[in-house]
Parts: sequence; structure tokens; C-alpha cells
Amino acid sequence: MNDNDPKPVTIITGRVFREKGGESEGVHIFLVAPDDDSAVRTTLDALAKEGYAEVELDQIGELEGPPDEEPHASAYQGALEGEVSIVTFEEVI
Repeated sequence: MNDNDPKPVTIITGRVFREKGGESEGVHIFLVAPDDDSAVRTTLDALAKEGYAEVELDQIGELEGPPDEEPHASAYQGALEGEVSIVTFEEVI
């Protein structure tokens, strides 16, 4: 990869809790990071700043292209622009 190639967008999936032991929400985090360790640290910092008390991360990977549907398409674009984009959703249990 050279400097002109777009940076890959990392996606991290898991669940977040506003209160310790409270109800969980599913979460997808989109960001650009140099490696997995940096991505996880940046994600945990961003979630703490948003007020989440607990976080459980399940998977990490790189997206091969932009998602087609919202809100993930906007989150992907935000990541390309340097943001840590957080998408939460109600988990189906």
C-alpha cells in the first residue's frame, strides 16, 4: 500500500452498557487505525467519552468497501474523515 491508497476502515463489534450491570446495546465502531491494538484503545477511549460504563468487544476486522445502508454508510464515511463513528442498536436476544 502506498500513501495514495485509501486507508482501510476497521470495524469493531460488541456491546455497550450505559450503567454497570445495566441493559446492553449492540455496537459497531468504524475507524481508521494503524493496527488492531491502536483501534481497540481508540475505541475504548471514544466509548468512555460518550459515557459508556462497560464495553464488551467481540470482533475486529477491516471492511472491503463501504456499506450500502445507513447508518453504517455514514459511519464508514466518518471513519475515512478521521472520526471514530459509533453505531448502536437494540440487540435481539
